[in-house]
Amino acid sequence: MTGKRTRIINDPSDLVPLLQAFGSNIHKKIFDELSRDWRTERELAALVGDESSVHRSVALLRKSGLVETKWRVPEPGASPEKEYRSTYSRVQANFGASMEDLSELISLTFMSDEELRGVTEKLQAMVLGGNSSLSNLSRELGLSQIFIRGVAKRAEKLAVRGQRIEPYEEDF
Repeated sequence: MTGKRTRIINDPSDLVPLLQAFGSNIHKKIFDELSRDWRTERELAALVGDESSVHRSVALLRKSGLVETKWRVPEPGASPEKEYRSTYSRVQANFGASMEDLSELISLTFMSDEELRGVTEKLQAMVLGGNSSLSNLSRELGLSQIFIRGVAKRAEKLAVRGQRIEPYEEDF
């Protein structure tokens, strides 16, 4: 197994992308394959059989910091491709949370995209409008900061940066 580093989790909202990744057979299969060796999306799609699921899995794993990227040197005349590999092989959790906060995070992890769509769209609109402070967003939306952090970590177009929520853009 490559990637012998340990992922240290100090924020309970970091559990959201981990539970999402390992709560899905496809995401888990992709992660397991990336734990063995460097793979391109094309190679992963050949193993899994569904190109769109592979792209979504790789995007989720990248956003949550579980995979690293490099360019594969192509054969002469071919285009370069990005390849991926898991970054961590271990996890260490070091945080405290109330049972209420923990239950909120676990609940939102397994909500359907449809159930979270309204909150996610409001949050994205507010962030794009310049309101990125976690405490302001919490007050204006009437939601706990831990829930907002979890939603942002789950949302494809949002990222948590300290006490701020910012737009997230994939670079691939």
